[in-house]
Formats: sequence, C-alpha cells, structure tokens
Amino acid sequence: QVQLKESGGGLVQAGGSLRLSCAVTGNLASVNQMAWYRQSPGKRREERELVAAITSDGNTNYADSVKDRFSIFENSTKNALFLQMNRLRAEETDVYYCNAEGTIGDVYPFTNWGRGSQVTVAA
Repeated sequence: QVQLKESGGGLVQAGGSLRLSCAVTGNLASVNQMAWYRQSPGKRREERELVAAITSDGNTNYADSVKDRFSIFENSTKNALFLQMNRLRAEETDVYYCNAEGTIGDVYPFTNWGRGSQVTVAA
C-alpha cells in the first residue's frame, strides 16, 4: 500500500489557478490508478466526487465539469501526483483528496486516501 500527503490548497479568486500536490510513499509498484476526489461540506465520504484519475500506463479521465480546465499528471518516478486547476469556480470550494488504488500481490485490492487539502474559491 501507499501513504499519501496533499499540499498546495488555499484561497484563490474565481477565475484563478491552483496546483495541488500529493506526495506518494510506500509500495509504488502496487498502484494501478491515482486520482483526485473532492468532498463538499455536509457530504459523506462515500459521496466524494471523482475529479480526475490517471492509470499506471498514463491514461487520464476527468469529470465533465473540469475538462479543459484541470490537468492531472505525475512526475517521472511516480512518487508525486499533481492537479493543475485553472479558471476555478466558487462552487469548486471543497476539500480535495488524493487517492490511490492498487493490488497487493496482484490479488488483494486496496484503496488509500490522503487527509485532504482545502481549496477555497472566492467569488
């Protein structure tokens, strides 16, 4: 499994940009997909919204609402995940979570989460 730690959140004006980072440590080879989720106030963990995902072979997937504005990418050693967020909207004020899914020994699936990073977009 892996350990995840987000950074880079903060306050930004609507229309501005932020870049979130996620430091990844542990068994990197066991990870099949990395992703960013966000959770709105009052919503349960199970209701976190997928923002963007990237598979171990580099395929990406985005929520329709963020396509052409957000970009998910990794560094070459895959021990850091990023989310570049452009033209942010006030309604995207949320806690953003780094997520990793993988398998242990190609048999046992796991899901790991970071603690989250607050993003506040001022209207």
